[in-house]
Amino acid sequence: KIKKVIQDDEFKLYLSFLILFSLFVFFIILYRNNILLNSSISKIEIILRESIFQVVSIITTTGFVTTDYTQWAPFITLLFFGLMFLGGSSGSTSGGIKVVRHMLMIKSGFLEFKRALHPNAIIQARYNDKIVSSSISYNILGFFILYMLSFIIGSFVFSAFGTDFESSIGLAASTLGNVGPALGSFGPNNTYSSLPEWGQIWASFLMLLGRLELFTVLILFTPFFWKKT
Repeated sequence: KIKKVIQDDEFKLYLSFLILFSLFVFFIILYRNNILLNSSISKIEIILRESIFQVVSIITTTGFVTTDYTQWAPFITLLFFGLMFLGGSSGSTSGGIKVVRHMLMIKSGFLEFKRALHPNAIIQARYNDKIVSSSISYNILGFFILYMLSFIIGSFVFSAFGTDFESSIGLAASTLGNVGPALGSFGPNNTYSSLPEWGQIWASFLMLLGRLELFTVLILFTPFFWKKT
């Protein structure tokens, strides 16, 4: 049933992200290094392959890198930082927020414009031609807010351990998304070994938090869980 896979909204958006970001990084590298079309085909092929590999690895939170992408260009480094929040498909073992959540949040955002223009109309987001209930939309929004709050708090804690700004936000995004390589002092060419012991414990907690989809772990810290019924 390959046709169902190809027609899936999440798969189409996921594939579009992979192609778009890979080509974007590829052309930025060509432009930055003044590599013209008359350059050797092998050199262009290496750049294309490395661009695709790094993008796929970060989005799927595989953890592998073949080159230090932070040395390519500041803009590309910022792009890879954003990709750490993307994640793979729903139901996969990848970390991050997941593509389907981003898709439904984007759809809901655009629908708010329509609701503003037509306040009496009943407009609901759709996924694979099925209406997405309001409860699911609220759940996704709640997850996104908790994810970003966890990222902000995680960055503050890492900075308290003495890491610089770039390293702190890179560590928080990478560990929470289970990406692997981060930014700054903990980029693709480095490890987390230079983190102090409590910093490594905090990194492990964020990895666990992101892997178990936030709610599963954070509910343990709420009074609702411990309150006797």
